Amino acid sequence: MTIQSLSSDKLYRASELNGLPEDCKSTKNLTPLDEIVGQERAQKAVEFAMSIKEKGYNIYAIGRNGLGKRTMVLRYLNRHDPNGSGHMLYDWCYVANFEETRSPKVLKLPAGSGQKFKKDIEKLMTRLVKALPLAFDNEMYYSRSEKLKNQLTQKQESALITLTTEAKEHSVSLSVTTTGEYQLVALNGEEPHTEQTFAELSEEEQQGFEDTINDLERKLRGIVRQLTELEEEFSDKIQKLNEEVALDVVAHFIKSLKADYKGLQEVVAYLKAMQEDILDNLDIFLEESEEQVALAYAALDKKMPRRYQVNVLVSQPDHKFPIVVEESPNYHSIFGYVENATYKGTVFTDFSLIRPGSLHRANGGVLLMDAVKVLERPYVWDGLKRALRARKLNVSSLEKEVTLSGTISLDPEDIPLNVKIILFGDYQTYQLLQHYDPEFSELFRVTADFEDEMNRSDESEAQYAQFISSIVNDNGMLHCDRKAIARIIEYSSRQADDQNKLSLHSADIANLLRETNYVAKSSNATMIRANHVEQALQSQEKRVSRLKDHVMQTFTNGTTLIDTEGVVAGQINGLSVISTSDYQFGAPNRITATTAFGEGEVFDIERNVKLGGRIHSKGVMILSAYLASIFGKTSRIPLTTHLTFEQSYGGVDGDSASMAELCAIVSAFSHLPLRQDVAITGSMNQFGEAQPIGGVNQKIEGFFDVCSIKGRQPTQGVIIPKSNVHNLMLRKDIVDAVEKGEFHIWAIGHVTEAIEILTGITAGEVSPDGIYPTESVFGKAQVKLNALRR
Repeated sequence: MTIQSLSSDKLYRASELNGLPEDCKSTKNLTPLDEIVGQERAQKAVEFAMSIKEKGYNIYAIGRNGLGKRTMVLRYLNRHDPNGSGHMLYDWCYVANFEETRSPKVLKLPAGSGQKFKKDIEKLMTRLVKALPLAFDNEMYYSRSEKLKNQLTQKQESALITLTTEAKEHSVSLSVTTTGEYQLVALNGEEPHTEQTFAELSEEEQQGFEDTINDLERKLRGIVRQLTELEEEFSDKIQKLNEEVALDVVAHFIKSLKADYKGLQEVVAYLKAMQEDILDNLDIFLEESEEQVALAYAALDKKMPRRYQVNVLVSQPDHKFPIVVEESPNYHSIFGYVENATYKGTVFTDFSLIRPGSLHRANGGVLLMDAVKVLERPYVWDGLKRALRARKLNVSSLEKEVTLSGTISLDPEDIPLNVKIILFGDYQTYQLLQHYDPEFSELFRVTADFEDEMNRSDESEAQYAQFISSIVNDNGMLHCDRKAIARIIEYSSRQADDQNKLSLHSADIANLLRETNYVAKSSNATMIRANHVEQALQSQEKRVSRLKDHVMQTFTNGTTLIDTEGVVAGQINGLSVISTSDYQFGAPNRITATTAFGEGEVFDIERNVKLGGRIHSKGVMILSAYLASIFGKTSRIPLTTHLTFEQSYGGVDGDSASMAELCAIVSAFSHLPLRQDVAITGSMNQFGEAQPIGGVNQKIEGFFDVCSIKGRQPTQGVIIPKSNVHNLMLRKDIVDAVEKGEFHIWAIGHVTEAIEILTGITAGEVSPDGIYPTESVFGKAQVKLNALRR
């Protein structure tokens, strides 16, 4: 039976764009998509998580980079109506706690009113700074304070007059020194005694003066205590007077503010506390102590005492649902921090130096971050879990978290946290978190799993065309004509390695469109056409194909030995894929099998020198099992086979060469030569059935290129598994060669079909008594093995 090669229409699925109207000539006629194509599953997960308000329904978005995870989520969120789901937004402010300055208070204000409140307080302070000094600089205040002073003076004088009179009666004078001290001196008539005149007095007179002065001093001490009490009483009265005067001013200005914010109890309570604090700290406004006032006003931007500022941490003036993307998620950028200020060599901090983090800005909305970046930064992951568990946001310094020192710092009041966290990451990071962090699945209960590809149909092609239109419109590119759209869709299918799929790696499509747009503009085109797409693709390949050119050079100069015509026993052309970080290409490998008298084992040279990977070794064991089932059912195979990849020095893995290896072994057993103008790829199971492999397009193209180097023959071709036919999206030159009958691709379901193509002889079917037809490949091998057994 002759096995037919594939027709050219099976090698490439062209895009006809049947889903688009015939009058649609370019992306200009297409409505751009406002969602990411093909990600319905992930979108449903995001919608579900966003609609549940309970704790723990945060999202982990899984998928490779470039699938448009962030774009899809942002587009959905921008359409999402927060008010429709009863979402309330607030402004958050920090203000002074007048009772405990280390613990600033939080004020929750309706969205958009934070800045207004701040300006109202600033206006109030501006008025008080002017009005309070004026209240104490008028005749009414002076007369009241003067009256109190006079009352004090009168009481002081009346207390001292009695003692002065009594002293005079005993010839003693009471006077006040320049330093303000009271002095009792004995008198000699009207003049004070000198030392000389006092010494001339009798001892009795001297003793009399001393006793009198001691008695007067005792009375004087009592009067001084009384005077101190009078001064304290005067001070209290002045303080009370000052407070009364200040209260008239402050209450007048604050009254209107209280009326404006009467619906907000927290704000009204703060205004009352502020009023009391102003009365306690009038010296700040009256500028009685320069140093104290200088520090109080150390906010050099405004003439306003720092303790009465309002620190608006978060303001939502436009009432928009907060969507925050944190590109650099370190501890301070997420949780906020407290700055320090320096004034005249003094380092200080207060509530006005508290700065918000992205969690503050996203409160009431959504915060989007990259999972790996979050996990890379110290203490961020633990802090995030703590905030989500407690549903509170605490601005604590990282230094306090990581050191044992008792440095004095602020301890601001916690802010209630109502936020959805969306982490973007790959599957490996997701598995690690699931495995090593038991809290992860409690806090991130929703997984948005992004697809790598979507089914290709007329409808999905039309949707994909709209997706292309959205990229073109978003980036202000030239529009693509119909053929260019079709070519990009075909490229997407090639990226998915499947005729019936389209790649959802939107970054690749966006990059291709950018480069195509550049090519089109460089040639002064007004529209992107298919030839511009081809040029961009060739340019892309040219940039990354240095290794491929080097490998192909080894075939050109004969460094790598390969035959692409003739027949050789025990030798076959296998196909492999060589990968760099951003490029894959195929190249043929010579595989050889030699036999020697032995015990029937297959000696895998690659495995024994540790160049073969585990999957390759498994493939060799499977083909050994198949060999044993064909030739060793009744007695041991009397040959040892040595199998290797010639000129392979970098290691071999994968089982895609197992069919090729089996064909080489059967050829060595039967001494039947194999065609060298045909290469083969495909793995097999223990029953000889062909199994699909990866990189089929690159493998075929690699062999085709080597055939072109060595000299093209119309008989050349490649054998692939039948289950890989849907993966074919081959280059145009190969499709054309197949169409002209100058190259062939055979799709097989069983390894025996490959043996028949490579030898030109039937493989042979076993009879009930275990004998193969003599003229078949297996029959010839059986005859030779039986001869050795005898």
